[in-house]
Formats: sequence, structure tokens, C-alpha cells
Amino acid sequence: MREQIRPADSVHGSVELPGDKSISHRYAMLAAIAEGTTKIANYSSGADCHSTLTCVRALGAGIETEEGILRIEGRGLDGLRAPSEILDAGNSGSTIRMLSGILAAQPFVTRIGGDESLSGRPMGRIMEPLAQMGAVIEARENRFPPLTIRGTKLHPIDYTLPVASAQVKSCILLAGLYAEGRTTVREQIRTRDHTELALREFGADVETQGRAITITGRPRLEGRELRVPGDLSSAAFFLVAALIVRESELTIHGVGLNPTRSALLDFLVEMGAQIKILDISSAGGELIGDVQVKKSTIRGGLLEQARTAALIDEIPVLAVLGAASEDGLIVRDARELRVKETDRIATIAENFRRMGLAITIQGDGFEIPGRQHFHAAELDSMGDHRIAMAFSVAALAADGPCIVEGAESARVSFPEFFDTLHRVTG
Repeated sequence: MREQIRPADSVHGSVELPGDKSISHRYAMLAAIAEGTTKIANYSSGADCHSTLTCVRALGAGIETEEGILRIEGRGLDGLRAPSEILDAGNSGSTIRMLSGILAAQPFVTRIGGDESLSGRPMGRIMEPLAQMGAVIEARENRFPPLTIRGTKLHPIDYTLPVASAQVKSCILLAGLYAEGRTTVREQIRTRDHTELALREFGADVETQGRAITITGRPRLEGRELRVPGDLSSAAFFLVAALIVRESELTIHGVGLNPTRSALLDFLVEMGAQIKILDISSAGGELIGDVQVKKSTIRGGLLEQARTAALIDEIPVLAVLGAASEDGLIVRDARELRVKETDRIATIAENFRRMGLAITIQGDGFEIPGRQHFHAAELDSMGDHRIAMAFSVAALAADGPCIVEGAESARVSFPEFFDTLHRVTG
């Protein structure tokens, strides 16, 4: 699908966001292995999170939606059943990586795969710790989906993550639910803690000491009534849009403000963004609030080490902001970008080239000069939802209409994105 984006005079009004993708995945998986009914409001409308629902339904969980509320009838820790065919994770790395932790403990064999993009993403980082726990997993070329997971009785481990990854951490903790004893995951760099919060909400015993997270196996998980906060990663596109388009003022309602995710807001404020947080509350252990943003003079910024890990999903749109800023943006330690839906360093660079923007790739990072002029161009998502949305935002500041090829990829996380963008830009 080709989407035309015209230059904007302002970004104005208010935005309601779909439910946080990361939290939605976790709630659905835990609801499927909890006892009783879980009701989830504002579950993500993105295709990735519906891939998770498709998988847990195939494993025996009852799923229905009534008046916008998702109801999941859990099967209990030991009640999942063997699927009749291969599980389809679609484009969702979160689905295949995290759900594999649960599947590794089941008394049956499961095959799980996905689309062409997912089939090219390496799974070695989950296969290694699960193998240490006793799992038997086969993969194409020993590292790529589809995976064949031969469920077995797992034992606890003490594992240090070699690379910061909330998905890998979550996979091990979910597997640890089934291991007799205590499983510990140690992080060198702190990652988002939605899994720890969700596990506690469903009744698991999770302890955090510094960067060590320990779960006690074989808990009794119970269904809950939950509400998913608005997705801060989705908010990033509208925050940047308001920051680069003149005479803009925007309010984004009900945004998740988890401290392990709100590094985005801290970073934007450090760069000079005029941002206010309004009406803070809490639900399911997650902070929620309204975010107000105004057009601002943005200075330069540096992302490296822990901050890069914390903002890895937001880097494509922050690259756009960097080009519009006064002093530019430097990104380091972003190897994780190479193994997303696309090699995002390469796809950012290609679309920068098309818009006449300068960027210098430096290993697993890049440097972007500031005060650049955005030129009208035909842009290409390369099938990556965050690239599609990031360069739609860039198009708002261009000197003429832009075309975004592969715009349908935004449906992976934010099906309403283009309708919302056109509404707030008039």
C-alpha cells in the first residue's frame, strides 16, 4: 500500500493510542496459563499482538471479545494442549521468543514459525538458555525459525544475559514458572520490566535485587481484570511530529509511563522538548498519564550503552528528530537494530538518502548532522512498521508531498496510525 503524506502546518489536538504492545503480549500469555478468566481492556489492536492471541487460542485458551473487552479463559499452568498445526507468530518476534519459554515446558511437541521477515531473525539467544534448562529445540540452520520445541521438565538456572533483551529475559522467566526452584536472570543493562510487573499481578513470586530478577517456580496464577496503558513507543511518532512541525501542540491520553520505558521522555526533555505529564495514575503496577507536547527548539543528543538499549524501538523516529534538531544525533551500541524486522540502520540510511539527508554509519551506530532540509521523496518501509511510521513523520517536514511504500506494515503495531496522523495534521 502506498500512502501519500503532505507537509503539515501544525500538529494539533489530542490522540488516543492503542494498548501497549509489550504489555498486551505478556498479559495474553499469562492469562492463557492462569486459572480462571482474565479481562483485558485496551488490548493492542496491532497484528503482532493478535498473533499472540492466535497462538494461545491454538494451545487451548478460550478467547472472545465483548464490548471492547478481551476475555481469556485460562487453562492453568499445566492445562495447555498440543496444537493441531504449526503455530503462526506472523511478524512478531515477541510472540515467538517469549512464548517459547512456555512451550519448552509442555508435555508435547510444538512447531512455531512466522512470516518471511520473522523466519530470518536469529533465535540463538533464547535457544541457549532454554537448552541449559533442559529444553530440546530444533531450528533451521540451528538458529532460524521455524522452531520445533520438544517440551520437557525444566530445571532452574542462573543466567546472565550477554546482550540486553527484554524478550530473552522474559522467555527465561516464563520458562522459570515451570521449573522447580528459583530461576535467576541477571542483566548487565536494565531492560523494560513489564514481565516482572505482570507476573506479580497474576500471582507469581518475583524478586528483584539490583539487576538480578528471580522467579520461584510452580506458582498458582489467577485471572485478573486489567487495562493496558497506551503504547509509549507509538506515542513517540506523534511526540516527534509535534516537535518538528511549526505551531504544534498535542495531548496524548492514557500513555504508559513505566520508568523502564519513560527514558524516551527524559531524553526528549534533555534535547529541549517542552513536555508536561498530566493526571498520573496506576493500574496493574504500570504508571499511566497524559502527555502534552509543544513545538520546541531541539538541541542535539547522544544515545549509547544503556540508553540505546532503553530506546531501541524509538531510534528510527529519533533519527528523524536528530536531522531536524540544531546539533544532530549520535547513536552508538545499537547492534540490536540489525536484527529487527529489517536491518534498521540500513533502512534508516536508505530513506535518509532518498530525502537528501546526511547520515554516517559507524559500526553498529550512526551520526546525523542537525539543521537538515527534508526533501520530498518516495520512501520505502521495507516491510518494517517502525520505518513506515518514522518516515511518515519525516514527510510532514518535507518540501513537498511524499509517498510511503509499504505503508500497510504499520498495522503490525498501530493499525490506526495513518488515520490518526491525518486527523492531527488537518
